[in-house]
Amino acid sequence: MEERMGHAQTLSVETGSCAAYTTMDALRRRPALSLLRDMAQKSAKEEAAERKEGRDETAPQEAQDAAEAPSTANGHPNGEADAEDAEAERASDEAPADEDEGEEEEAPSPEEIQAASEVPSAPVKLELKFKTYPGDQFTHDELHLGDKQVVKMYRNMLLQRRFEERCRQQYQQQNISGFLHLYIGQEAVSTGTVAAIRHGEDSVITAYRDHGLALAMGLDPGECMAELFGKETGVTDGKGGSMHFFGREERFFGGHGIVGAGVPLAAGLAFAHQYRGDEEICVGFFGDGAVQQGAFHEALNLAGLYDLPAVFICENNQYGMGTHIERAAANPDLYQQAAAYDMPGAVANGQDVFSVNRAVQDHVEMAREGQPSLLEVRTYRYQGHSISDPANYRAEGELEAQQKSDAIIRLKKYLLDEDLASGDTLDEIDEEVKQEVLDAIAFAEESDLPDESALYENVYAGEYSFLS
Repeated sequence: MEERMGHAQTLSVETGSCAAYTTMDALRRRPALSLLRDMAQKSAKEEAAERKEGRDETAPQEAQDAAEAPSTANGHPNGEADAEDAEAERASDEAPADEDEGEEEEAPSPEEIQAASEVPSAPVKLELKFKTYPGDQFTHDELHLGDKQVVKMYRNMLLQRRFEERCRQQYQQQNISGFLHLYIGQEAVSTGTVAAIRHGEDSVITAYRDHGLALAMGLDPGECMAELFGKETGVTDGKGGSMHFFGREERFFGGHGIVGAGVPLAAGLAFAHQYRGDEEICVGFFGDGAVQQGAFHEALNLAGLYDLPAVFICENNQYGMGTHIERAAANPDLYQQAAAYDMPGAVANGQDVFSVNRAVQDHVEMAREGQPSLLEVRTYRYQGHSISDPANYRAEGELEAQQKSDAIIRLKKYLLDEDLASGDTLDEIDEEVKQEVLDAIAFAEESDLPDESALYENVYAGEYSFLS
């Protein structure tokens, strides 16, 4: 793969007296498809055994039929052997077995196992290299983004912002209840990512702060708002609410309320792409708090083990609920976690949509080649963890300092500086977006609540007798 634009950070680590293990080729992991092949071969052998068993059961009757038949040779009444059949039989017996069918991988020798278990006599030095994607380093031309596409990206970021501002208002008016986690401040992450994937083909999954990504993926704002209102016209029929948006046609697989629970699902979606042999990949989003969960490490370990076509994106908005990342992680440089799972890691500026887009383009390209990776995107949420969180844990002036590098304002300035759009045009876009959100609220208000019978729909695959 050609070297991409971006900076590189190199770390040198000396293990000291810690034990280090060598890796032998004979002991390397077996790819997932190799395991699947073995499973298929095993299934084929079992089917063959069943067929043979069936033949054994009919053998006595066949023997009796043969005894009553005229004397033959090789089954021919004329007593003459079929030379062609005999020749085919000999060719079949002499033909070499299919190299791919039933082939057993050579087991490591005792010497290789012994070598792999030995501890090096000298300190082990490990050099790690991580790419970085700072802000204000990339242009839309370098990213192969058209002028109109950049304006469209600006509009989508603005749609996410205005939508969530109205969500906050509707919650206060008690039209939305339950949990509500706003995405305000992080719009460049969703928009930059979606512009770098094959929309409607690649799979995308995220955590509970999912409104912005859903809108970036093209879900209808009216249906999204209706879902927040608990109406039957919502994206999940009013049953999922804020944390469980879903779009089948867009291949948007949610919205998940448990911290870190979506990361193994991302690995599973990537495994499905690999199993089918298509060229699609999975992008899995999660927050910085999920990195401390066991599910994160299990999923990345499997991805590294099976070479899954996955991009794991950590949206590091600096806070896990009310705890800052510096107080929650022994190593707050979360992208360095990639080294433990034998995959590339990088960090991008989440307040610059071009930085995000460049990084995701690179990582998606790796995923299509069977190389999973971890991308940390450093961003900032302007609201509290949820709508009920006043965020009193922030330092004085912290929010205002972060808002100076707001991603939407940054992109607006770029559009004006590069003469991609006029100020009047951008103002018109803002007014259009505001009206679109008001229309979404009207749609949600006019929609009906689900019927009580809908409680039992899509719960069990078939009839459930205890509900009758």
